[in-house]
Amino acid sequence: QVQLVESGGGSVQAGGSLRLSCAASGYTSSPYYMGWFRQAPGKERERLATMTSVGSTRYADSVVGRFTISKDNVRNTLYLQMNNLKPEDTAMYYCAADPDWGVLWYASGRWWGRGTQVTVSS
Repeated sequence: QVQLVESGGGSVQAGGSLRLSCAASGYTSSPYYMGWFRQAPGKERERLATMTSVGSTRYADSVVGRFTISKDNVRNTLYLQMNNLKPEDTAMYYCAADPDWGVLWYASGRWWGRGTQVTVSS
């Protein structure tokens, strides 16, 4: 079982930046992949960024060039640096993990955090 706890959300003005963190804990018999997702009220969940097994990154088109995913393997913490935030980035941001990268990115990860709210005002 893996526990994920997000932090770092808040309220910023358009053009501002935030850095989200996702601390992972618990034990699982197999390694797992981690990623960031978000969901705005009345909208479907949107995948944002993830890291592959070889450490490469993948981003949704909507955040390319503005968001950067990274991971501290010592602290087992995933980060999402968000720059040039826009009002349309307002959403609840979630961290998720799954032993299968494809399931994590294209379906739904096995483990989810409770989310952290990001609000961007114009």
